[in-house]
Amino acid sequence: MNEIIKKITESEFEIMNVLWKSEKSLNSYEIHEQLEKQMSWKYPTVTTLLGRLVEKGALSYEKISKAYYYKPLLNELQYKKAQTDELIGKLYNGSVKNLIASLCSDKLPTEKIEELIKILESDDNG
Repeated sequence: MNEIIKKITESEFEIMNVLWKSEKSLNSYEIHEQLEKQMSWKYPTVTTLLGRLVEKGALSYEKISKAYYYKPLLNELQYKKAQTDELIGKLYNGSVKNLIASLCSDKLPTEKIEELIKILESDDNG
């Protein structure tokens, strides 16, 4: 599963978002309709990306009548956690404390940052 996560492109991620937000399987026309508004992609682009996601094992499909209906095999929370872990590892040497300090450094007074660091240091999660 981790190999699939690493191979998802930004464009494929847009497709995954549509499917994660849906409560049912969607066909390629429905997916295109949702993405066309924000991405202005043509229908063949969507079908190409769907095919790649199926090949990668991120999606499954079922043929119903003349249409293919897609559903995610890749769990949204697992994907986001893996991406977050990779970001923290790459940019902050695996330190959640450093990530939070970076996010808060311009927005919080020093006393609050120090308080937050103490809280994080009391936790053994890194």
